[in-house]
Amino acid sequence: MKFKIATAIAAVTLATSGYAQDAAEGEEIFKKRCRSCHTITDDAGETIVRGGRTGPNLYGVIGRPAGSVEDFRYRDSIEAANAKGLVWDEATFEEYVQDPSAFLKSYLDDAGARSGMTFKLREGAADVYAYLASMSPAAE
Repeated sequence: MKFKIATAIAAVTLATSGYAQDAAEGEEIFKKRCRSCHTITDDAGETIVRGGRTGPNLYGVIGRPAGSVEDFRYRDSIEAANAKGLVWDEATFEEYVQDPSAFLKSYLDDAGARSGMTFKLREGAADVYAYLASMSPAAE
């Protein structure tokens, strides 16, 4: 009986923590953690979130091939991931933002792979994903 209760608690915990997405919470996390390096500016040039220019514009990032923002200078590893076919979907985005260089090392099978993004978003990746998905041309 104890095993069944523990299993049920674990299942509920995993279901609610790992897959819950809240775009409003993601927006708050983005503003606190991401906008120091990233901006969100739509295709018409309207700034949705004014941020830094260290990282690429994240408007429409979900569903977009990695390393594909025109006129942004990416590191070699992101360009290699692009050449290998990396597209930012829920799984790849969430894994990447939690540890960008580790993700690229694994994805590229290259121990020397490095990301220009040194920040690690340890919590809230699913929420930031939901927020950025709402900032895509298809979502509007």
